[in-house]
Amino acid sequence: MSPEAKQYPSLYPDENDPSNLDEMPLMMSEEGFENDESDYQTLPRARANHRQKGLELLPSSSCCDCLARCCRRKKELKARTVWLGAPEKCEEKYPKNGIKNQKYNIITFVPGVLYQQFKFFLNLYFLVVACSQFVPSLKIGYLYTYWAPLAFVLAVTMVREAVDEVRRYRRDKEMNSQLYSKLTVRGKVQVKSSDIQVGDLIIVEKNQRIPADMIFLRTSEKNGACFIRTDQLDGETDWKLKVAVGCTQRLPAVGDLFSIKAFVYAQKPQLDIHSFEGNFTREDADPQIHESLSIENTLWASTVVASGTVIGVVIYTGKETRSVLNTSSAKNKVGLLDLELNRLTKALFLAQVVLSIVMVALQGFSGPWFRNLFRFVVLFSYIIPISLRVNLDMGKAAYGWMITKDENIPGTVVRTSTIPEELGRLVYLLTDKTGTLTQNEMIFKRLHLGTVSYGTDTMDEIQSHIIQSYALVPPQPSGGSTSGATPSRKPQSSAPKVRKSVSSRIHEAVKAIALCHNVTPVYESHVNGEPEATEADQDFSDDNRTYQASSPDEVALVLWTESVGLTLVNRDLGSLQLKTPSGQILSFHILQIFPFTSESKRMGIIVREESTGDITFYMKGADVAMASIVQYNDWLEEECGNMAREGLRTLVVAKKSLSEEQYQDFENRYNQAKLSIHDRSLKVAAAVESLERELELLCLTGVEDQLQADVRPTLELLRNAGIKIWMLTGDKLETATCIAKSSHLVSRNQDIHVFKPVSNRGEAHLELNAFRRKHDCALVISGDSLEVCLRYYEHEFVELACQCPAVVCCRCSPTQKAQIVKLLQQHTDNRTCAIGDGGNDVSMIQAADCGIGIEGKEGKQASLAADFSITQFKHIGRLLMVHGRNSYKRSAALGQFVMHRGMIISTMQAVFSSIFYFASVPLYQGFLMVGYATIYTMFPVFSLVLDQDVKPEMALLYPELYKDLTKGRSLSFKTFLIWVLISVYQGGILMYGGLVLFESEFVHVVAISFTALILTELLMVALTIRTWHWLMVLAEFFSLGIYLASLAFLNEYFDLSYITTWPFLWKVSAITLVSCLPLYIIKYLKRKFSPPSYSKLSS
Repeated sequence: MSPEAKQYPSLYPDENDPSNLDEMPLMMSEEGFENDESDYQTLPRARANHRQKGLELLPSSSCCDCLARCCRRKKELKARTVWLGAPEKCEEKYPKNGIKNQKYNIITFVPGVLYQQFKFFLNLYFLVVACSQFVPSLKIGYLYTYWAPLAFVLAVTMVREAVDEVRRYRRDKEMNSQLYSKLTVRGKVQVKSSDIQVGDLIIVEKNQRIPADMIFLRTSEKNGACFIRTDQLDGETDWKLKVAVGCTQRLPAVGDLFSIKAFVYAQKPQLDIHSFEGNFTREDADPQIHESLSIENTLWASTVVASGTVIGVVIYTGKETRSVLNTSSAKNKVGLLDLELNRLTKALFLAQVVLSIVMVALQGFSGPWFRNLFRFVVLFSYIIPISLRVNLDMGKAAYGWMITKDENIPGTVVRTSTIPEELGRLVYLLTDKTGTLTQNEMIFKRLHLGTVSYGTDTMDEIQSHIIQSYALVPPQPSGGSTSGATPSRKPQSSAPKVRKSVSSRIHEAVKAIALCHNVTPVYESHVNGEPEATEADQDFSDDNRTYQASSPDEVALVLWTESVGLTLVNRDLGSLQLKTPSGQILSFHILQIFPFTSESKRMGIIVREESTGDITFYMKGADVAMASIVQYNDWLEEECGNMAREGLRTLVVAKKSLSEEQYQDFENRYNQAKLSIHDRSLKVAAAVESLERELELLCLTGVEDQLQADVRPTLELLRNAGIKIWMLTGDKLETATCIAKSSHLVSRNQDIHVFKPVSNRGEAHLELNAFRRKHDCALVISGDSLEVCLRYYEHEFVELACQCPAVVCCRCSPTQKAQIVKLLQQHTDNRTCAIGDGGNDVSMIQAADCGIGIEGKEGKQASLAADFSITQFKHIGRLLMVHGRNSYKRSAALGQFVMHRGMIISTMQAVFSSIFYFASVPLYQGFLMVGYATIYTMFPVFSLVLDQDVKPEMALLYPELYKDLTKGRSLSFKTFLIWVLISVYQGGILMYGGLVLFESEFVHVVAISFTALILTELLMVALTIRTWHWLMVLAEFFSLGIYLASLAFLNEYFDLSYITTWPFLWKVSAITLVSCLPLYIIKYLKRKFSPPSYSKLSS
């Protein structure tokens, strides 16, 4: 197996193992199917699945697939050699460095939008009916009755899509036209982000976005390293340290980059943002200089430089950058309600065809029966109303407007206007942790020394102890390296062990916290000179200092030691300086650093104090890792538990004094271990472990990651609404568990089952069985174990996880988050919602049925990609309970009512035709038909979007009401059938009534039945409404007024002299009464004997 395969066993299944073929990882994006090289895609099964999916969508999809493949044959991704500053030397042509989020271009816009529209059965059907009117023998009525509504629907959609496209285009243009300095032989040139090529040398200033994937060549910082912020790439807000290539950093001036002959060899572009392999070679040196390049020499696109100015050589651009490879393309989301309505329209179409066949059969198939059949289909085409799409689309726009205008959730933006009803049907909510549930601001809360505990209100005591203990030390010149002066406490260590005073223990603990970390203080320079400016002109005053570290916890600890008087003022690779309260500087040499890893869960540092020569080994880490290392004590475990229950992140701090001999002995063994070729990491770990024995426990610290406002009540609300919450985070297991408890994602009395790390099928099997025996407990699992479980036991795992009240997945990559969303969609058929705030949540937000973005500290990337953007997590409660509920209930009522409006007139047409010897003659001509669906009934029917069954306060007070919505009972075949029965009953009554009561002329039938029909519709709207709004009343009377006014002009249909007589009035009233009164009585009885759940609350 290749080295990569050993490193990521989960990505390279063993080809010989047949069982693996069933458990292939899920695909991320369509692009995967073309580039055979990338890790995920060499999987036969995944390809087969893709083809099958295609077949479901299009009957001739194999031909389409071949065509598409020929058209967009992908270049395969290749490893490359890049010469510094010489883009023209590249052998290949690499992609442009532009960002492109648009769905269409000028040419594909119209066909693309039309395809999206006619993909729906509904619209395709109207197109066919409208086209049939060009055939003279099939023509019924006027052309405009069919074409006008269709044209209107398409125009509205086109305009909406065009506006979205223009917005996307502007956003892209803004990003692509950012200017960067490019180094050339002639000096600096300004270049647009989109014009950057592979091989260019680009200068990136502090706080500027890195435009393409680069190798880090040199920096203005004198230690040859800089910090970058990666929050848009992996969602972690801590800063990462990057190191410049040694050979180029050592060159005297920037211009020398052109005087050397050097190239970078880089591996082919791939998905993994945490690994990179390459080489740097300088040819003109003698001998040639080779340096190996790893992840710490890279600057990925979309990250931001946090310190100094950097110069890098571009190795990947555009589509090949890590950030673009990791984002999946946005899909067009279709709401569940639209799919349900689509199903119902198909059922209606069937009914329509059956009805037409029955009509022709009753004619006895005489004459040109085939033509008559088609004429009947067109006559009954009102069964499926074209106004359904118009009304629903306008309704969605109205809901979007209401959400934006809601004062209780200010700043909410609706970016996708097609799916507001989804908010009312959610079962799974997948949330990010950092920045979504928490504010990502660490605050030091507690210091525990075993006998005493200090909280936020008693920190001043610590401060006074520190000031005292340093006042005992005779002052020194601030060089810190004078030999004579020794602290007065020195003799104590050689004396027999006395129980230390609280003061000295505090002093030791604070000093340990101030030394044992990976934090660098940074000073803002006030001199904006060349990027190569030295650090000499920087000022060391307190207000000018900021701390940088790869973990926000460490910064919180160092800030706390500063607040109690011991300040970190300077640090480089080999030493650090602390400033005491009296202003004296203590210098320490850093002899060794053992960085934090997720396996060891601890970090250590060995320092030598310059003034005394004392060597001390400090260590801090998670309680699980440290408990076995420190000397026996009886309080650690208990106190850690107490702090964790308060939602604090705990760290155990310990130390060990080393003599010069002990240290030398260790150093020799450690260096030997580092040079060994076999099992290097094991030997190094063993050498360090020899030191990690019997450490003196100093203290336990508690740091709080503050939750966002009202996270607990919001999660409680969502849980009561029957929504299952999954937390997907890139953070450590301990932290994730901690936040899950403190945010009450896992309630107080629930157990937490931590899924043990598994790496193969057998372990996964055992662990799943252990999990199956537990009931009602939350699951915590890490990304790697999840990958293994999904590979072998996908179905079983999802089934078990779905029964949990809460699930926490930690150490998740962005692609894994999206994979989990897709899993839930496939296995449960329930609607999912993803909420996040960083660039690493974008794939998950786009994959979910409904994506919500929070405008957070991590930038706006998530909120721009989401369907809904909110400003705070707590707003999600109202968004779902109130707006989700209303949107779904209203759309369901509106959709069914519009169908009812079409069915009633089709029933009348059927009755009419059957009485007149099954003639395919229209009952209502031209304008009456157009007016009926638009001007006469449009306003009252559309006013249903203002209806609400429960007041917003009620919906938030009783979130349990939300559970009913997820069952989808407001729009189902049952409710639909009830509406069909109502339509058939009313249509029959109206038509028969008109025929029975008309006297001399047939024209009276049209007048009586049509007037009764309009009145019936207006009364039915009144019957459907649950809460009246003044606009609804206005719409009812306005429509009635328009109808009465228009009677004067419609003399080709109505006999005016007859309309104004008494017989006409009483006949119309009688028919209307018979058609509507029974329904009112039934509704009254139903409310009385089986009221809906919400009416019990509101009474």
